[in-house]
Amino acid sequence: MDGRYLLRDLPSGLQPLIDLALDVRWTWSHGGDALWYALDSENWDRCRNPWAVLQDVPLARLEAVAADPAFRRELERLDRARRAYAEERTWYDEPQPGSPPCRVAYFSLEFGLSEALPFYAGGLGVLAGDCLKTASDLGLPVVGVGLMYQEGYFRQVVDAEGRQREAYPSNDPITLLIQPVRARSGAWLHVPLDLPGRRVLLRVWRVEVGRVPLYLLDSNDPLNSPIDRGITAKLYSSDRETRLMQEIVLGIGGWRALEAVGAEVEICHLNEGHASFAVLERARCFKDRHQTSFLEAWWATRAGNIFTTHTSVGVAFDSYSPDIIARHAPMLRTYAARLGISLEDLLGLGRKNPKDPNEPFNMAYLAMRGSISANGVSRLHGEVSRRLFQPLYPRRPEAEVPVGHVTNGVHVPSWDSPWADRLWEDACGKGRWLRSLESLGEAVRSVSDEALWAFRSQERRDLVGYARKRLARQLGQRGVSEEGINHAASVLDPNLLTLGFAKRFTWYKRPDLLLADPERLTALLTNSERPVQLVVAGKAHPDDGWGRLAVERWVAFAGRPAMRDRVVFLEDYDLDLAQQLVQGVDLWLNTPTRPWEACGTSGMKVLVNGGLNLSTLDGWWAEAFVPEAGWALVDGPQGGAERLYEILEQEAIPEFYTRDAKGIPRAWVARIRASLSLLTPQFSSNRMMREYVEAFYLPAAGLLARRQRDEAALAKALNQWHQALELSWGSLHFGRLDI
Repeated sequence: MDGRYLLRDLPSGLQPLIDLALDVRWTWSHGGDALWYALDSENWDRCRNPWAVLQDVPLARLEAVAADPAFRRELERLDRARRAYAEERTWYDEPQPGSPPCRVAYFSLEFGLSEALPFYAGGLGVLAGDCLKTASDLGLPVVGVGLMYQEGYFRQVVDAEGRQREAYPSNDPITLLIQPVRARSGAWLHVPLDLPGRRVLLRVWRVEVGRVPLYLLDSNDPLNSPIDRGITAKLYSSDRETRLMQEIVLGIGGWRALEAVGAEVEICHLNEGHASFAVLERARCFKDRHQTSFLEAWWATRAGNIFTTHTSVGVAFDSYSPDIIARHAPMLRTYAARLGISLEDLLGLGRKNPKDPNEPFNMAYLAMRGSISANGVSRLHGEVSRRLFQPLYPRRPEAEVPVGHVTNGVHVPSWDSPWADRLWEDACGKGRWLRSLESLGEAVRSVSDEALWAFRSQERRDLVGYARKRLARQLGQRGVSEEGINHAASVLDPNLLTLGFAKRFTWYKRPDLLLADPERLTALLTNSERPVQLVVAGKAHPDDGWGRLAVERWVAFAGRPAMRDRVVFLEDYDLDLAQQLVQGVDLWLNTPTRPWEACGTSGMKVLVNGGLNLSTLDGWWAEAFVPEAGWALVDGPQGGAERLYEILEQEAIPEFYTRDAKGIPRAWVARIRASLSLLTPQFSSNRMMREYVEAFYLPAAGLLARRQRDEAALAKALNQWHQALELSWGSLHFGRLDI
């Protein structure tokens, strides 16, 4: 049972505010924003967290709005809309003849849903959040499983010397959009993990994501030891042993949490290898329930596991050295005994050579061996992944390594601006992202040049206003003079071509490529006839020395006197800043080293807002690029920077400033129209999730049902066949071959 709590009583008639605040759907259905603004404008502007607003607003204000007929009518309208959304027919409700039950558990170490739920670090988590939102819109029977972090990922602060500093503010459960899950007794629901000499109790929290529940596990329980309470403290802790414990909590604890809340699922979808212990725990539960051997349970349950990899280089897979494994051997040996296998057999599932004790234990290898299918996150990344995993299939040609691809998409309603939302609604109607997307491109193609240019100008103006406020706030925190803070109100110009670059600062993303020639860049930005401005943001991992230096370089460049009005570096790149950037920039820059960018969804988010892309032909852009909708960066003999400058100087900037008598850059607007119509529907998460359902979930659910039918007869037969094959493989030989 779920135990909802609010640390105060509400006046009569305001109870629907609780459900509206706790349902994360408000992050993409913005009809209620005005209501929360009316309730407490200052608080809402500052934190965009309706649950925090509700906890903090004065009682007198609550009583005033309770007596306001207009407020009450709007509240009732929003409550009806929320209920109607939950009850209306969806894409998944359409008949799918012969389809087996297909309920999905989506496991991820991070989920990026809102700044009111800071349990994410970057693109992996934002994708996971978009998947849950899209599942809700399409009516997919999905449940999310993740961790509730006390501190989460670090928050970036740039100090007076221009260096990145890390802050770890505490996540106060009282203000988060989470509610405790309670057992039938009314007490906290605890999921136990039995470890040598101790038991770790995991609390479970629930987040409402429209129709989709998200369960988050939390080790910060007073019944645990101080060390164990810190397991779920930081996201991507640098301590490898803590990371191993987090992945045990996510995989083993996560599957146990699903069983504890009664969430029956057919498909276990692993978003990266972090959660791959779930395939072991799923097999153990089947073994204990059906009295089979572990291997029989493995064959019976593996058919329902799907693995999505986001990694483009093998060293980035989470793996644990033999030294770390040796220190945790008692715990792992105890768990292996529960599985009914030896510790060596358990560890062999995560090694290229199962018999080599000197190999690290690789979480991605465990996920591959424990899943019926695997996929990369773009067409090019599928090719890269087949090469990465070929060591597990040494006798297969690379093209036959069993890794497909589903190119990522973005949840468009979460990323479009109010201006873009209005334009798309006028062209395509309401509910446009909830059904088939085939007709959307044609509908938006008919929008006039004047309308496209007007909405782009509004979005750019909004970004400039936002950047000025955010810059003033960060300068104030840095100790800048009042004169310097006041100057922030005049930086940037809403009429200039605005470039945007925001990424995790690490070497393969080449965040400093545009800085290869600072003087040439300065001349480009300060050109008197065709001036350009630039908004930059991005974090470096605390352990990434190269990335930290790249941050310093950009901060120093933005601090040059000639650049003060043309370049801003906005610290602490987060979801709120990302939304504003992708809505307002004219041209999004993406400069990774091919083929290291698995997908790169940030550029997809500018599509719906009429922004254009200038990107390396890597990740999603390698399959999306068409000359009429953007620019491709192909490294030439003199390097990528030279070509980047050439495209800006000779193509993009002149095209933006070549105007007709009405002041409209017709060629630029033609690119906007092409990008909107050709690319936006194609790279919507609506398309992505439907592809997962049709190509992965439904086939896997059918195979799972066949393997588990008749007391897992097929799974047992497959296990016998496999064991016989292994036993007799050495004596297998070919007779005479006639071709």
